[in-house]
Amino acid sequence: MLLVAKIITAIVALLHLYFLWLEMFVWTTKAKKVFRNFPEDLFEPTKSMAANQGLYNGFLSAGLIWSLLIQDALWQFNVALFFLSCVLVAGLYGAYSVSKKIFMAQGIPALLGIVFFLLSYYI
Repeated sequence: MLLVAKIITAIVALLHLYFLWLEMFVWTTKAKKVFRNFPEDLFEPTKSMAANQGLYNGFLSAGLIWSLLIQDALWQFNVALFFLSCVLVAGLYGAYSVSKKIFMAQGIPALLGIVFFLLSYYI
């Protein structure tokens, strides 16, 4: 169970590195293909806002990667749960405020990571 939890955590971290890249570096080019429901004329005016969002995604990813590098099992569990919970809350809020697809992309993987960490710790 722990290995599955760590693999899911790594996937969530990679997803957020991808979001960082999209929002910070290719917002006005490649991100248009990913965020098709976003009006095309708003990409340029929202470039700095998207970069700020990308930075936050980078922080989430850094925390998740950090959790995978922690040697102490209890600390690893706590740090992973904290950052996966942050991602889950962001996914829930995104689903509520923007699109249900955000929960599918962010919330579900984070929730799976939480479940597998809990299973590995308590079983």
